[in-house]
Amino acid sequence: MEKIAQRYIKLHKYPSLIVLANLLLYTVFAYDLEREDFLKLLALYAGLFILLYKIIQFEKWNFKFLLVTGILFRLVFLIAIPNLSQDFYRFIWDGELINQGINPYLYTPNQIIEKSTIIIANSQELYDGMGSLSAKHYSNYPPINQLIFSISSFLGMGSILGSVIWMRVIIILSDIGTVYFGRRLLQNLNQSPHLIFWYFLNPLIIIELTGNLHFEGVMFFLFIWAVHLISKGKYLLAAPIYAASIMLKLVPILFLPLFLPLLGFKKSTFFYVAITVCSILFLIPFYSSEFATHYVQTVRLWFSNFEFNAGFYNLVKTVAVEHYEQKPWEVVKDYGDIVPLLTILIAFLLMVFRDKKSTQSILLSMLVLLSSYYFLSSTVHPWYIVFLVGLSLFTNYRFTLLWSGLVVLSYYAYSQPDFKENLWLLAIEYILVLGFLGYEIMKNHNILAVIRKNN
Repeated sequence: MEKIAQRYIKLHKYPSLIVLANLLLYTVFAYDLEREDFLKLLALYAGLFILLYKIIQFEKWNFKFLLVTGILFRLVFLIAIPNLSQDFYRFIWDGELINQGINPYLYTPNQIIEKSTIIIANSQELYDGMGSLSAKHYSNYPPINQLIFSISSFLGMGSILGSVIWMRVIIILSDIGTVYFGRRLLQNLNQSPHLIFWYFLNPLIIIELTGNLHFEGVMFFLFIWAVHLISKGKYLLAAPIYAASIMLKLVPILFLPLFLPLLGFKKSTFFYVAITVCSILFLIPFYSSEFATHYVQTVRLWFSNFEFNAGFYNLVKTVAVEHYEQKPWEVVKDYGDIVPLLTILIAFLLMVFRDKKSTQSILLSMLVLLSSYYFLSSTVHPWYIVFLVGLSLFTNYRFTLLWSGLVVLSYYAYSQPDFKENLWLLAIEYILVLGFLGYEIMKNHNILAVIRKNN
């Protein structure tokens, strides 16, 4: 009995040691890391992913343990200024404008700085922090995102750190909400509720959302909440929540055509109308004659002017520049015009040719559509993968978990004075991800079994 007791104590100490190791790595990540130190970033990130596997594997039976652990990891970042992204400066800037009754879609930060009559808290620090690229463009963050900025800035009472803390609180609460509705949706789909912790404890999720203050997690929380309601037949109740998800980040608008086979024509019509009405209501406080022009102009830049961590696009650009002597800026502009059209075509094909009319089938179609878009896109920031990681857990595909680990390679660009990317590192990232995806496709369609049988 004494030996059994000793083993029992040892087993219960082991998870605690893993948690402590995670807390130490996250603390270093939050308070002693610069974005330019790529090797240190890579080492910390790799260590956290190894520990992720260990902690879920060891304590998968204990829901409270994993939930509290995930919250603790996030609280490490609570009073830290984000060190891998400067976007939060623009978030606070927009929030301060709204709290003064100024529409953030109508003026660029450059224009505001030039107007000495408009004064906002910490204006110069926020302006310098956001960088020249953000300062010369109109805001591209949808209305619900702006509402969060406004609330955080108001509660922050003129303090940058105070605003950061409140944004983190909102993001952490959303992640907890994702665990709640994600587990319920997994149960509805007859899958293990434990799978949601591959999202909740994933270092990419914790670092890019709570750490770097990106709001893809809030969007995903609203999306999963809406899909859960739809799976229970409450599609009209889901409509305003889904609209809020779209008005926080635009990604869920891609999936709207895919609901048609699931809901049928009549229900889909009511669903789409309800989403449209709710979206208009969210937009009304910001509407002006210039709003649409400025917003479309800014969003279009992401398709036609920027490139980062691209997959297929880098291959196209290399061929176009080296073999057809095209200018790089011409390639990204022309390519950016084509990608939305290809994405719409893929969405149409998935809507028409998917046979199974089930929630799980629709979620798989969404995974295919969004993955295709990101594989084709010229800009894939690490936090973009957040939605894919969560979405994949409701399907039989796990290549997104590998991608969430490899996407850190894209941060190499920030270690270079000219932000030049290493195409070899990006090639490793995409070859491994696409290779594993190919393996999963063969496995899930029993192609591997056929190959083994023939051999």
